[in-house]
Amino acid sequence: MNGRTLPPRVGPYLVERQLGAGGMGEVYLAYSVAGEPVAVKVIRPDRTDPHTRARFEREATIARTISGTGRVARFIDADPFAEQPWLAVDYVPGRPLSDVVKDQGPLAMPLVASLGALLAEGLAAVHAAGLVHRDLKAQNVILGDFGPVIIDFGLGAFLGASKGSLTQSGMVIGTVRCMPPEQALGEVDTTQAADVYGLGTVLLYAATGHYPYDGARWEAVAAQVANPETGPELSGLPEELIPVVTSMLAHKADDRPSLEEVTRQCVDLMRLQGTSPARARRALIQETTAKDHPTMVLPQPDAPTLDRLDSFEKLLREESAEERPSAVPPTSDRHGSDAGQEELPLKQPSSISPPPAAKPSRPPASRRVAEELRERYAMRPTLAWSKR
Repeated sequence: MNGRTLPPRVGPYLVERQLGAGGMGEVYLAYSVAGEPVAVKVIRPDRTDPHTRARFEREATIARTISGTGRVARFIDADPFAEQPWLAVDYVPGRPLSDVVKDQGPLAMPLVASLGALLAEGLAAVHAAGLVHRDLKAQNVILGDFGPVIIDFGLGAFLGASKGSLTQSGMVIGTVRCMPPEQALGEVDTTQAADVYGLGTVLLYAATGHYPYDGARWEAVAAQVANPETGPELSGLPEELIPVVTSMLAHKADDRPSLEEVTRQCVDLMRLQGTSPARARRALIQETTAKDHPTMVLPQPDAPTLDRLDSFEKLLREESAEERPSAVPPTSDRHGSDAGQEELPLKQPSSISPPPAAKPSRPPASRRVAEELRERYAMRPTLAWSKR
């Protein structure tokens, strides 16, 4: 916990325990009032400048629309304008690819090819929605009974938000080693090709247990990544995988293959190994899922947590009642009225005093923060939807 107190709640979710912590913030196992487990990520305060909040608002809205893949943890809810922004996604039972490789060693070539094809299909659905992950790495790929699933999607909006945060210990080394050259050179508005590069680092790590670039300090790693004369370290990579991984790690974004090409090449490799994509997927799941590992089981609230959820549900209802504005009877029938026409108030008889104005309720903290930020920086609503 790094000395930090566990928050009792994050938004409408009851926190049970911390799942991890890193450069972006902390992630918690939490439950909805109905007892549904979710993973909630709380963003570090130094990542929350107004522009980044607005970009996160845009990406969180679009993330809800992603369909056509089960390879990305489903986006549930977010509050970009909370004092500490947060997002909630489905809890994915399983182990990070980084842990699997550390515990069991690199994956066999057909399994790496299966991993590449499955993740490329999932990323294609993300890109079809107009978004880029921007932080693909072995830690962000969970292996479970369904196969590989990408997590931490949506947090890419916070990457590069604070240049000073790049020096935070324990954060950048894990990210810079998987960062495409254009990002290492300071380009914040990366393209879909950045995810192709990130996927290349994931496949390299899965097959060898190491990244394309490494070093004792993040500055040294970033210098290697940004230098077109310094090629990636591919030692231990099976010969059959060298062409596809090398092309994915190309220094220039335009030289990298499309995700469709990556999928095709990975499928061809599986065929050359005498297996089919469906059989390779089944083998990948069998080889990477430890059935007796606690992370493989979907968590369920225990008796004390159920008691807390009962009290939490009552608290949320009370808060909702406090925030709900007092009902004001309509002054006219709106059915069939012209939406663009201003309605005139009914004239009160002189002998009847008008009812007292309803006392406005105090808006939620996140709404107050949003209004304050937008006013301070003269942010227009269209800013959150501007193209990068």
